[in-house]
Amino acid sequence: MKAFLIGSRGSALALWQAEHVKTRLKALGHSAEIRVITTSGDRVEGRLESVGGKGAFLKEIEEALLAEEIDLAVHSLKDVPVSLPRGLVLCAVLERADPRDALVSANGTLLAALPAGARVGTTSLRRRAQLLAVRPDLVVGDLRGNVDTRLRKLREGAFDAIVIATAGITRLGRATEITERIDPGLILPAPGQGAIALECRDADAGVAAAVQQLHHPDSARAVEAERAFLEGLGGGCNVPLGAFAEVQGAELWLRAVVAREDGSALLRGERRGSRGRDLGAALAEELLARGARELLQP
Repeated sequence: MKAFLIGSRGSALALWQAEHVKTRLKALGHSAEIRVITTSGDRVEGRLESVGGKGAFLKEIEEALLAEEIDLAVHSLKDVPVSLPRGLVLCAVLERADPRDALVSANGTLLAALPAGARVGTTSLRRRAQLLAVRPDLVVGDLRGNVDTRLRKLREGAFDAIVIATAGITRLGRATEITERIDPGLILPAPGQGAIALECRDADAGVAAAVQQLHHPDSARAVEAERAFLEGLGGGCNVPLGAFAEVQGAELWLRAVVAREDGSALLRGERRGSRGRDLGAALAEELLARGARELLQP
């Protein structure tokens, strides 16, 4: 049995995820402790693009891994860039939670029933673009902060509704506040949304072997297709695109969207196949041929 030092951000959601992994490792007979690491993304008050996008939530944790100060990192997979630093690898993907986005509105109003001009909060370009494509009469504003901060801003009246990941609000025990789980046919989630990924040093075979019992093959197959699509579009986490793969027996059904940030144009596509990486790459190539690159230009 192994002793693990787990690296995690200090947000409530990140700590929930790290504690979940710690509990599962202990159930397998290992010992585990958590080390909280403050990342560049935690220090930024403005938009993340200025410090490298969502990857800024990983930088210092990955540095600690490479320096052998921790043994394992726990991440929300949607925040993990498709290219990892040399020497690091994703060694397990846990069973995925609900990947859908959730609408939380001040008075329980569903997305379709929000009045024209209603203020909806999100920091995600992907959510913004798809919301405006469906409801161009809404006013979509920037909403940063952790889950508690976002919900507090809604209660204080800064917004009429917010859009947030179903998995995150559920993990924090606040699922009863969800007004509507948004159908992926309307708004596709981010690649990897709802999945927890474990990262370790690629030379640390002992850690990789120990966490394999936490690995969920079907979830890994699905997110592999989504991340291959993201990689085919350039690999950035801060672009208005969504991808969602569902396992259907031996096949995967991958749906994806690329949008202009203001929601004025969208490209949708879907494919079925058995090999996630090939499926995602092929769908990315198709959408690029149909003009996706032009939509992603600032």
